[in-house]
Amino acid sequence: MSTYMPKANDIVRKWYVLDAAGKPLGRVATEAATLLRGKHKPTFAPHADCGDHVIVINAEKVVLTGNKLDQKKYFHHTGYVGHMKEVKYSTLMRTKPTFAMEKAIKGMIPDTTIGREALTRLRVYAGAEHKHAAQKPEEWAF
Repeated sequence: MSTYMPKANDIVRKWYVLDAAGKPLGRVATEAATLLRGKHKPTFAPHADCGDHVIVINAEKVVLTGNKLDQKKYFHHTGYVGHMKEVKYSTLMRTKPTFAMEKAIKGMIPDTTIGREALTRLRVYAGAEHKHAAQKPEEWAF
């Protein structure tokens, strides 16, 4: 029995819509990461980029369980000495909900060229409307 090796020509990419309204941030992020990598397909191979396009809508209505909204913080460094910045997730979800979703999904994708390529197929929208109706995306139920 030989191992299946997917070719670049054989990969068919679909479009999926994930509705994040009322769902936990981590649950939506894991589903999106699985679709972006292509792990839901029987033809998945870790060395090949065989994932699909993902559209996440209603990112502003995502839920953080427990006390994470007040206790969890996002840290980043500006590059200057002593300039470590921190933002509470309550502020982040109020100001930039799409950034919080993208950061959660990015943390679940490998830090390789395949992972960077997969993240180019991710689109996150704060509201319920998106501009990809021409691609005829399917609703992904989870």
